[in-house]
Amino acid sequence: MAKDPVETNPEHYRVVFENDRVRVLEYTDSPGHMTTEHHHPDSVMITASAFRRRLSSNGKTVEVELPTGVARWMPEQDHSGENIGETDTHTFFVELKEDAPGSSREPVVHLGPDEP
Repeated sequence: MAKDPVETNPEHYRVVFENDRVRVLEYTDSPGHMTTEHHHPDSVMITASAFRRRLSSNGKTVEVELPTGVARWMPEQDHSGENIGETDTHTFFVELKEDAPGSSREPVVHLGPDEP
């Protein structure tokens, strides 16, 4: 499993709130910036800016483009990312600390946020 994004990419991720149930991360970067591989538990991602990114994991790549002000479910995953757009990325992740009911902790195969 990849490591905590705050440890692997401290120039991009910072903890803005944490308690025993959730952790909220803020993420920022500029066009062309890349992250090293890191892990996200089940999360809700909220976009504070519009952005385009390329996410990669285990030989699989997906490009995502999201507008400002949307919330998306992001299932647990490991990935690295690259800002492939022309704007800065600014987003928040509300990470859940509890496993989903019936969770088996099998390898994650999903990459990127879910569609609405």
